[in-house]
Amino acid sequence: MNSDFVPIGQASKILGVSIQTLRNWEKTGRLLPDFVSAGRTRRYSRRRLLSITGLTNSETKEDQKVTIAYARVSTNEQKEDLSRQIELLELFCAKNGFTYEVISDSGSGMNYRKKGLKKLFDTLLNDKVERLVITHKDRLLRFGAELVFTICEIKGVEVIILNKGDETVGFEEELAKDVLEIITVFSAKLYGSRSKKNRELLKKLTETAKDQL
Repeated sequence: MNSDFVPIGQASKILGVSIQTLRNWEKTGRLLPDFVSAGRTRRYSRRRLLSITGLTNSETKEDQKVTIAYARVSTNEQKEDLSRQIELLELFCAKNGFTYEVISDSGSGMNYRKKGLKKLFDTLLNDKVERLVITHKDRLLRFGAELVFTICEIKGVEVIILNKGDETVGFEEELAKDVLEIITVFSAKLYGSRSKKNRELLKKLTETAKDQL
């Protein structure tokens, strides 16, 4: 196969979007494949894709600073919410002509060790990011987002928050889950204590948090 034309998977990597986004663009006529093979495989011109991203054949995406679109939900049960976040971020970045990469996480806003968040920190600290786009401030971290913003300021990274008002429905539920996680961690350390007062306090806090779920 002529290397000047690439399949949809490789095309998505060049553009920094998901395969589903490319399919959506095809349906709306925004970006059509250059041809479809007899086996129904979509092929895209590498030259055309590179021209869209602003790269040349001698350049790679590693040579360019990119926009990072970061999405997060608290649990795996919120896959639909995560998909909505990603779609919104992709539409915004594409509309503004950004060369971007989506990083997503499924985990508590209290957890600083999530895979996606660690990748975000790595790209920020290695000066690979031009701007950071998120749907809400607390998608980064429940507490500590200001630390990320400070790093962005030091590195000259623009931060765009699409929704600066109140959180969407489910904010209280996610917060309760995060608080419950903290209680669980501390209970593992304190529950073994012989102090009846400690055990009763932990039990009451856990029940209160669960009532909010």
